[in-house]
Amino acid sequence: MPVTLSLPLLLTIALAPLVGAIAAGFFGKAIGRRGAHTVTILGVLIAFIGSAVVLKQVALDGARFNATVYEWMVLGGLKMEVGFLVDGLTAMMMAVVTFVSLMVHVYTIGYMEEDPGYQRFFSYISLFTFSMLMLVMSNNFLQLFFGWEAVGLVSYLLIGFWFKKPTAIFANMKAFLVNRVGDFGFILGIGLLVAYAGSLNYAEVFAKGSDLARMQFPNPFGGSDWLLVTVACICLFIGAMGKSAQFPLHVWLPDSMEGPTPISALIHAATMVTAGIFMVARMSPLFELSDTALSFVLVIGSITALFMGFLGIIQNDIKRVVAYSTLSQLGYMTVALGASAYSVAVFHLMTHAFFKALLFLAAGSVIIGMHHDQDIRNMGGLRKYMPITWITALLGSLALIGTPLFSGFYSKDSIIEAVHASTLPGSGFAYFAVVAGVFVTAFYSFRMYFLVFHGPERFRDKPFPGEHDHDDPGDAHARGHVSHNVHVPHESPWVITGPLILLALPSVLIGYFTIQPMLFGDFLKDAIVNDVVRHPAMKALAGFFDSASGMAVHSLQTVPLWLAVAGVVTAWWFYLKQPAIPAALKRRFSWLYRLLENKYYLDWFNEHVIAAGTRLTGMGLWKGGDVGLIDGALVNGSARTVGAIAQFTRRLQTGHLYTYALVMLLGVFALMTWQLWPQVRRLFGL
Repeated sequence: MPVTLSLPLLLTIALAPLVGAIAAGFFGKAIGRRGAHTVTILGVLIAFIGSAVVLKQVALDGARFNATVYEWMVLGGLKMEVGFLVDGLTAMMMAVVTFVSLMVHVYTIGYMEEDPGYQRFFSYISLFTFSMLMLVMSNNFLQLFFGWEAVGLVSYLLIGFWFKKPTAIFANMKAFLVNRVGDFGFILGIGLLVAYAGSLNYAEVFAKGSDLARMQFPNPFGGSDWLLVTVACICLFIGAMGKSAQFPLHVWLPDSMEGPTPISALIHAATMVTAGIFMVARMSPLFELSDTALSFVLVIGSITALFMGFLGIIQNDIKRVVAYSTLSQLGYMTVALGASAYSVAVFHLMTHAFFKALLFLAAGSVIIGMHHDQDIRNMGGLRKYMPITWITALLGSLALIGTPLFSGFYSKDSIIEAVHASTLPGSGFAYFAVVAGVFVTAFYSFRMYFLVFHGPERFRDKPFPGEHDHDDPGDAHARGHVSHNVHVPHESPWVITGPLILLALPSVLIGYFTIQPMLFGDFLKDAIVNDVVRHPAMKALAGFFDSASGMAVHSLQTVPLWLAVAGVVTAWWFYLKQPAIPAALKRRFSWLYRLLENKYYLDWFNEHVIAAGTRLTGMGLWKGGDVGLIDGALVNGSARTVGAIAQFTRRLQTGHLYTYALVMLLGVFALMTWQLWPQVRRLFGL
């Protein structure tokens, strides 16, 4: 008989970060900076320890929990409730979210040390952690939607944390608006499922999956009827496209770099952007019923994985390189979801959370060491000045590109093999995208690594004041800048390097030790549904796997490994041995560079076509519809008509008796004329 988890333990995990957020947010001035970081870190630490206990009980003892905690309203037969569902998927997410959040909290002590909004920032990131925990622990759609919107709200506050910067305000508004588009689809999907299933509870909706799969409604565009489950799943995934930044709703994520680096790490690694991946995996009983929805997911993920990776190649802001890496890796996770390899997607979500948080926090450490210069063209040779940051960044980069035995290798190669085995429409393009993406990922990752930590110390060789920025290291060398000393980089304090070391360990090791139970064991068996007959990807993947070490040895014969090696070697040759090559390629393919620099002109399209068209439509509806038609013609027009009739009538009412007598006589004359006119015409032959 399965063990039931303790409800007080689950409540403590969920509410401890909320208590810290309230204390730091409302009483920040009273408890001071030290008090603010102490209470929030303590809250997240309690949540992490509790999550570790839950993970142990779920993994080793088979413990589970699925029950209502509080029912706060019943509407018709629809129950509005707070409830928890804890299985392997939830336990893994709880542990990842709280661990990464704990590292970010500790790191923030050093990174935000001099910021006047210190207490406010700790309150926000603790609230972020609470929101994500409520999302992943929910057992019903209403609580899922609460957590979904809560992480969106807090991300808005954090991206625009430096609210006096116009670029930060633009970025958080952009994130807010783009996510409103996705959330509109999300709530439509929830509404469809609730309307037809009659329940908000996951288990009750999933139990009616076979009935939902048979329901159809007319296609408004003609043609064959639509399946309800297909429309609902696509609507749900549109929500995931916003939260998890899938093409074309990805445009907000690179601009989220306007927020402080700790929140960039938290958003990109363990909270907001993983919400969409988690949601689709949780909804696997529904997505398995629709090949159309899975193909849609597969193609969108493929486009994101490859084409967002291309954009990382030309970025010069260290944080934006890592940001586009996140976009590409989220595309990989989405491809796995579309291939019906849900456990592989969440496995990559887990490994990616560690090495992506590591890379972001390492980038923040570099930014501190470089006195807040984020341009990788102004760096170089930092290895000897920042040894801990260097080695941890190298480990994170090796994990990202899928180096054998590193965590990213096991999850990324599993995605590639799963897609290769998929028979869904679009799987051929998806396989090409994820394989080509291996080279692209290795190239832009080690381009950044080599420019930051190796080569000449370009921070000693900056352009003269007023001179145009160079586009790559070769340009600076060609112009022969005179060396002059600037700020010398330095290693970051322990509150920054400590989290880097602790994140580097799982970035290297966790994939090796968890691939078997997560992909081929029972850990996720009752959390994820997979129809291996219709979608054979996981069955094929299990046939290839013998052991973690054997998978690493086998990779020596596979194309992805040698593509990754080729990417690293190409980056080394371009940026350390022959730095004039990138400048020459830029000149030769200037049109392609402009396309990438303008991010495929999607921002231009959104701002000048969609936004401008929306404003124009709104202006037309306001001026023409509201002011002109409704106010002008209907409301004010009817009033003017009544006034004109009244004015005319008032002129007829003189109050003189002889006038009324004259009108009566004229009326009698008119009536007599009308009656006698036919006889008059006959009499005179008219």
